[in-house]
Amino acid sequence: MNARAEGSYRAPFAPGQPGAIDSEILRKLLEIALAQGGDYADLFFEYRASGGISFEEGITRSASRGVSMGLGVRVQKGDATGYAHVEDLSFEAMKRAAESAARIASGSPGLHVQALAPVDTASRYDLSRYTLDEPGAKKRQLLERAARAVLAYDPKLVKASASFAESVREILIATSDGRIAYDRQPMMRFGVSAVAEQNGRREAGQSGGGGRMTLAYFDGKSPEWHAERAARQALTLLDARPAPAGKLEVVLGPGDSGILLHEAVGHGLEADFNRKGTSNYTGQVGKPVASELCTVVDDPTIVQSRGAINIDDEGYEPEPHVLIENGILRGYMQDRMSARHFGVTPTGNGRREGFESAPMPRMTNTILLAGPHDPEEIVRSVKRGIYAASFGGGQVDIANGDFVFSLTESYLIEDGKITAPLKGVNLIGNGPETLRDVSMLGTDVTLSDGIWTCGKDGQSVPVGVGCPTIKIAQITVGGTELG
Repeated sequence: MNARAEGSYRAPFAPGQPGAIDSEILRKLLEIALAQGGDYADLFFEYRASGGISFEEGITRSASRGVSMGLGVRVQKGDATGYAHVEDLSFEAMKRAAESAARIASGSPGLHVQALAPVDTASRYDLSRYTLDEPGAKKRQLLERAARAVLAYDPKLVKASASFAESVREILIATSDGRIAYDRQPMMRFGVSAVAEQNGRREAGQSGGGGRMTLAYFDGKSPEWHAERAARQALTLLDARPAPAGKLEVVLGPGDSGILLHEAVGHGLEADFNRKGTSNYTGQVGKPVASELCTVVDDPTIVQSRGAINIDDEGYEPEPHVLIENGILRGYMQDRMSARHFGVTPTGNGRREGFESAPMPRMTNTILLAGPHDPEEIVRSVKRGIYAASFGGGQVDIANGDFVFSLTESYLIEDGKITAPLKGVNLIGNGPETLRDVSMLGTDVTLSDGIWTCGKDGQSVPVGVGCPTIKIAQITVGGTELG
């Protein structure tokens, strides 16, 4: 278990604390959950404390603080799952939830709860102090500094806003096959926006970051550093020209461009889609699915990153997992149910938004590893194309991998040089085809700076993405001028 920070938030169910839900209560609830003949049951307790501050036009626009707490009970019988949750942690309320989830099965008890033993876990974000323990005035000052720096950067900057979101999530998991796992997961996210205006035209720029960190994050990337990035992006976009259209070479910048990999490829490698046969990667393990330059991993071990976890939400400790190796598909991201279907070990990718939801296979930090090429050499190799600096929203069809992504910052590449900023750029393509069209891969692999949240089936979880500079032989660019 992680050491507890002095004065930090404490969940009533925390193991070893007065009034904690002990192993005997856990055992009784699991026995009730299996009473109708289920094959497996687990309990997921969660306590979450969260807060947020927003700053705009020189004042604090909003400030919030809240807590949530509850238990989710899952029972599995074959491929069927029963799930019930409750916010009341009295024994009677928890008992009713266990009885409700047990109804997925019908019969007499066949399994006994195995002796419960704690699972040893890593320590990937053992913090000395959580941001929730810091004075609100201290966090407000960070936001004020960012907004002030934006407006001081250039007279064309007319509006600035900043925000800070934080949480501590404490979870306890007990399973009928004998595991007890516990974790405390802090999170913070900072963001600043800038609006520039010239000749009646307005453009916006953003910057932000964070992770499972303390306020020491700002020792390396100060509010002023983020403000400058946001301001420069907004000013650059004031001069952006219409984007070319057609099939063009595209160079993806390092770091946040990994969101294209996450959406267009990563979701298709989550095992539930492959168990159901709805992914274009179904049945492709051991086969080439990408350029030989490409090795893709899902890595939850990157210390204090947004996608780091010590345990997944089924109580398994995750480790780096190779998905694609030198272009060959090696495996999927597995939760318990999918792992049982494929006859493999769970990879620690069972995740859920909260106690109200059952877990499913999800990504953590999904990264395309570095290649052999110098990033400047990659740009020099392009006669005419697009340089993608940062991404906005996107859509992907898991069944075939087709995607559409919008770029928030991009540039024209002409004769091997990055030149004019562009507006209205969309990338249209197919995930597997795009990976096959990777012709150069940089040495500069970079992890995104803690800004991404992944949605799937109505559940959102924090994730990280990463990649080096990537050259794609061709992607269809949706713009307003012929390329």
